[in-house]
Amino acid sequence: MKLVRFGEAGAEKPGAIDEDGNLRDLSGVLEDIAGDVLADLGRLKALDLSTLPVVEGKPRLGPCVGGVGKFIGIGLNYSDHAAEAGMQVPSEPVMFMKATSAMSGPNDPIIIPRGSQKTDWELELGVVIGKPAKYVNEADALDHVAGYCVINDVSERAFQIEMEGQWCKGKGCDSFGPTGPYLVTADQVPDPQNLHMWLDLNGARMQDGSTATMVYGVAHLVSYLSRFFTLHPGDIISTGTPPGVGMGQKPPRFLKAGDVVSLGIDGLGEQRQVMVDDD
Repeated sequence: MKLVRFGEAGAEKPGAIDEDGNLRDLSGVLEDIAGDVLADLGRLKALDLSTLPVVEGKPRLGPCVGGVGKFIGIGLNYSDHAAEAGMQVPSEPVMFMKATSAMSGPNDPIIIPRGSQKTDWELELGVVIGKPAKYVNEADALDHVAGYCVINDVSERAFQIEMEGQWCKGKGCDSFGPTGPYLVTADQVPDPQNLHMWLDLNGARMQDGSTATMVYGVAHLVSYLSRFFTLHPGDIISTGTPPGVGMGQKPPRFLKAGDVVSLGIDGLGEQRQVMVDDD
């Protein structure tokens, strides 16, 4: 299934895309694409979408998951991206937290923070947890995944790297986590380590990669993170980016107001964002 959340920010309704590409309204049968719903997707898969109302027009799409408890980022998870960043491939996954308030719809504007000179893009595969995971074995880890989505892990590099403290101050600014358009359920993604991914800036291809080149794959990440805290339904793991980010360009290229970023992952949909200044 392709699950979505649509409507005004903060008042999104749950929906699903049917076989003909129509958006169907799920609000009559469930409250949100969140929490316990993700722990029991069998109920959703049993629905006959053709009996549900069609949503006309093209409403705004919000983040494809609601009520997210943890928005977890993984750093330097592609060896060629680590090289362009001038950093070593880590001996174990690098983890940071993005603020859940950074989440935005897949086509919402990206707000360049005041004082920013180095706002950057990062195309990433998002993993949405379904069943709670604590101390899970890698062999069983994918059983705890509800589905997958596209994420732009927007990053302000000066805030992230040049200022004191943790990466999260450059990762959690408002609008720095476009998520969606769809939550594609795990049964529709036979191999999360074989997905083509791409990102264009103003129509020019900047990132062109595959999840096949991750240092640490999805199963390893779910298992690894579950050693330190319980992963709950609706938690999101943003799994790292392939090469081609702005700071890796020669010379570096960072985002400015008016720039347009388009990105996508095969089978998971596409995003498009326009950059705006924070007035």
